[in-house]
Formats: sequence, structure tokens, C-alpha cells
Amino acid sequence: MKKVYVFFADGFEEIEAFASIDVLRRAGFDVTMVSVMDNEIVKGAHQVSVFCDKNIENCDFYDASLLLLPGGMPGAQTLGECEDLKRALLSAAEKGVTLAAICAAPMVLGQLGLLKGKKATCYPGFEQFLDGADYTASMVEHDGNIITGKGPAAALPFAFALVKHLAGEAKEKELKEAMCYNH
Repeated sequence: MKKVYVFFADGFEEIEAFASIDVLRRAGFDVTMVSVMDNEIVKGAHQVSVFCDKNIENCDFYDASLLLLPGGMPGAQTLGECEDLKRALLSAAEKGVTLAAICAAPMVLGQLGLLKGKKATCYPGFEQFLDGADYTASMVEHDGNIITGKGPAAALPFAFALVKHLAGEAKEKELKEAMCYNH
């Protein structure tokens, strides 16, 4: 079973996090919600609180198939300031693990130099932080082991792109049909 880690900081964009988690779990992936805050309780940008499965201090990501960063502010900025997360992302990138970020969160990948020469998208106004990326403004962009999404409206297309990348087009199609998603 593929292992997915989704990272949370206060101010995360709820729809981006929860849509991705829901779709990935429907696809059969083992999804762990990881707080980068002092404890496991994290409050979203719209005051939705979530109790994460783990704190980043109690994790290693040796079994990761995907590391996912939801957007939202100041959540994405806080993710980018977390030294443990930055180390995990750099290590995962070296191993070819899939990295995904949506909305403001692609800036974390950009600031780590992980988007150099890659097509990427993000929430309008954050493209300046996508160091070395070919910014496309698309709803979803997939380039190698990097998948980025534009913002809240891209939550479901982004989640389906993750499933397609990890499990194939047939699984993506099956989920879209089961969820009545007609794009």
C-alpha cells in the first residue's frame, strides 16, 4: 500500500487538505496527517480545527510515496519555516518520491530549489516564489515527481492528479465515476 503524508500548519486551506485526503483514502492509500505545530491540533484558515495523526517530531518518512503540502496562509509560510519538513522534502526529492503542493504551498518547494526547470502552478501572486520554475497558471501541473495545484477550486482536479500519478488512469477514472465527477 502506498504511503502518503499530508502536512498541516495553522492557517492551512481546509478544502485543499481535506479533498486530497478524502480522494487519496478512497483510492486505498494509507494517508497520515502530520502537524508541524507544537501539538497535533491544527486550526485551518477558516477556523476548522483538526487533530492530526502525528507530530513531525515523531515521524520519519522512509516509506513515503507522496509528501503533500496544502496551501492557505499563513499555513504555507509556516510549512516553509519548519526545518524538519524542509529536510524531509529535500531527502524525498533525492529519492524520487513524489512531492505535491497546492495554492501558496508550491512556494515551499520553490524556495528549496525543487522546482528548477519544472512546470508549476500556484495561487496568483505566489509565482514570484517558484524559483527557477516554468510558471503556467494552470489549475494543475504535473512535471516528473512534482505535482502542483493553483488554489481551492483546483482541490479535486489536484487530488485526482495525485491518484492518477500513484495508481494509474484506471483508478482515477474509477474514482471520478464513483464520486460523480464529470469534468
